[in-house]
Amino acid sequence: MEAIEELALKPCTSSLYLRPFRLCYRQNGTKKFWDFMRTHDSVSILIFNTFFLCFFVVKQFRPAVYMCEVERHHPQVFQNQDKESFSHLEDPLPAVVGVTYELCAGIVDKPDLSLEEIACGEILEECGYCVPVTDLRRITSYRSGVGVTGSRQTLFYAEVTDQMRTSEGGGQPEEGELIEVVEIPLEDSMKFAYDETLPKTMGVIFSFMWFQNNIAPTLPKK
Repeated sequence: MEAIEELALKPCTSSLYLRPFRLCYRQNGTKKFWDFMRTHDSVSILIFNTFFLCFFVVKQFRPAVYMCEVERHHPQVFQNQDKESFSHLEDPLPAVVGVTYELCAGIVDKPDLSLEEIACGEILEECGYCVPVTDLRRITSYRSGVGVTGSRQTLFYAEVTDQMRTSEGGGQPEEGELIEVVEIPLEDSMKFAYDETLPKTMGVIFSFMWFQNNIAPTLPKK
């Protein structure tokens, strides 16, 4: 995961996942415009092992996060963005600055499957647990990236045991996925959520808080 080499930044002329648009409109008599990106909706899953009392999150390298850190340290990188191609990054930052902790998740790109079926597929692919669709609990849905994408993410909760594990997980290498499954003990979860030295998504923080309010009070006392 850490061996990132030969970085080069180039214009994106087409993509399977991103479609840029400019919306022109009039609001309260004033002409306006807004640039935005259409992306897939997505699902995410809070996974809790009921025997070991721990959560499973995934850890992976995110190029967008990495490049935000690159720009922060080397702002000149994006100065030539209108040219046909960008220069190679001669002095790249260590890859760890682009590694984040996230909930198990995936895009909604299979119209013949329900959100629950997609979520269960992601749990199996990324974390290696076979969870029946009927065992999923829908928590809520919300808009993410409202200034840029406005896509909808639906959050689920799943309880697992070791008997449900069928593989090591790790994602699908043929699709470029390189995922590490990380265990977060319940007793350390809120400390983890607020530790700013561990880059994570808002979904992790929100779902851990939801668990503390909705599930933790029902667990057997030690």
